[in-house]
Amino acid sequence: MAVLPFRPTPFFANKNRAFWRLQAAGWGGAMLLRAMSGIANGLELSFLVLVLISTVTGFSITLILSVIYRQLINQRPLITWGVTAIVLPIAVGFYVFVDAWVSALYYADDASGVASRFIGLFYIGLTLLGAWSALYYAINFFLQIEEQNDQLIRLENQATQAQLAMLRYQLNPHFLFNTLNSISTLVLLKQTEPANAMLSRLSSFLRYTLVNEPTGRVTVAQEVETLKLYLEIERMRFEERLRTSFKVDPAAEAALLPSLLLQPLVENAIKYAVSPQEAGAEITITAQLIGPNLRIVVSDTGPGLQNTGHDNRFAGVTFDGGEQVSTGVGLANIRDRLAQAYGEMHRFETMDPPEGGFAVLIEIPFERREPAAVPAAPRAPALAG
Repeated sequence: MAVLPFRPTPFFANKNRAFWRLQAAGWGGAMLLRAMSGIANGLELSFLVLVLISTVTGFSITLILSVIYRQLINQRPLITWGVTAIVLPIAVGFYVFVDAWVSALYYADDASGVASRFIGLFYIGLTLLGAWSALYYAINFFLQIEEQNDQLIRLENQATQAQLAMLRYQLNPHFLFNTLNSISTLVLLKQTEPANAMLSRLSSFLRYTLVNEPTGRVTVAQEVETLKLYLEIERMRFEERLRTSFKVDPAAEAALLPSLLLQPLVENAIKYAVSPQEAGAEITITAQLIGPNLRIVVSDTGPGLQNTGHDNRFAGVTFDGGEQVSTGVGLANIRDRLAQAYGEMHRFETMDPPEGGFAVLIEIPFERREPAAVPAAPRAPALAG
């Protein structure tokens, strides 16, 4: 499909320019209509002089009216319509008087005087200036409503972004406390090299969270690299007990999703699948395109909900003096983030697969952006030693 070489702009994007265009088009159309009517009735071409004078007079009077109406439009309704009801008849009277006086001069041999012509032309003048005034108020009231709607939309977007940022920032301390507790343990055990390696990885992970906006979106490929960095930190705690598998369809790598959306899901799996089992567990992250949607599944080979006897997977966990305490974030936090970002256009399900374990399914609309606009994802530093 061909692309237009220019970008169309709204007609009222520049209100001042739009006013002059409408003013010229309106009075130009009125002059043309009156001239064609006179010619059709057999009047001489010199009649066009009267039409031109009448048009210039009306054009000038409506410029004065626009200045007055601009001051009245934001006043209380009683003042706006009361003053308009006074100003408009005065303007109509002046416009019709000029029209009648010029017409009387042009038809000097006619017995009709200025007064009789004034009465005959008053209806035309009232129609023209009344219609102009009605259009002026209607257009400006419409533009005010549009501006209020735009402002309301901007405020709603700001509120949504603030809520998304709040949900994202709930996750950072959650992960930070876990990692710092592990580093503290390594330091107490005088295992300086693993502690230093974990600090390096934590530094890279936190640098990534600071660079990316809390309400921003990243590609699946970028999110996967971030998960690998996070898992390298956790693997230093659980060693061979933590096994991971990534099954990402190449077509899904460029899809966009909220930043750090999957990290708390993986953290949840570590807490409830890897940690309580001596043999550990395997965590699998799958991403693929299903029609117009991106589907992501985070599953583990842990005991699942049926065997744990509770639904604590729906709350995040931090460490306080070595004990695990519910924070009220986790899966509920992810659900809220998806609802804020996509409304009804998403799917979020938790399930116990037939083969055992636990899985979370997320389905969101497929979106992508140009590769140049995607910042480079962090890479995990090499292990020390």
